[in-house]
Amino acid sequence: MVGLMSETSTAFELDKENTLYLDLEAGRVVIAMRPDVAPNHVARIKELVRQGFYDGVIFHRVIPGFMAQTGDPTGTGTGGSGQNINAEFNNLPHLRGTVSMARAGDPNSADSQFFICFDRSGFLDGDYTAWGRVIGGMEFVDTIAPGEPPAEPTKIVKMRIAADVDE
Repeated sequence: MVGLMSETSTAFELDKENTLYLDLEAGRVVIAMRPDVAPNHVARIKELVRQGFYDGVIFHRVIPGFMAQTGDPTGTGTGGSGQNINAEFNNLPHLRGTVSMARAGDPNSADSQFFICFDRSGFLDGDYTAWGRVIGGMEFVDTIAPGEPPAEPTKIVKMRIAADVDE
């Protein structure tokens, strides 16, 4: 069993096409995307990232002990890319570091906004599309300024797909 777990985690580390680099002023957050459970969400996130959509966007809703939300270019929580994604609810639990889509009341209203959980938020399980997990840099997520909106919001410096980055 230990060997299997090791193989699985290595597969995530090596899958650069499904690894996101979310750069904050504090440092780099590394997110392993899960196209196996949310293929349409991962594809849309990758498309937006490659367009530079998230660069300079603020975290507009940050609730300590719960989550940090971003992805609205207006910074108000009401904007998006203009293209909804149908729900892909799955069995990924909303744990510390889970990355999931924000949405309005309609389950198929997710667009470009997403959030990162600070702590276990089981009440979201099965009702929001989880599509990734922070695998590095969670300490930088913890530095995101709190508030709705924060007085001095934290911005995404840039987001990139690992496969597109020369290191």
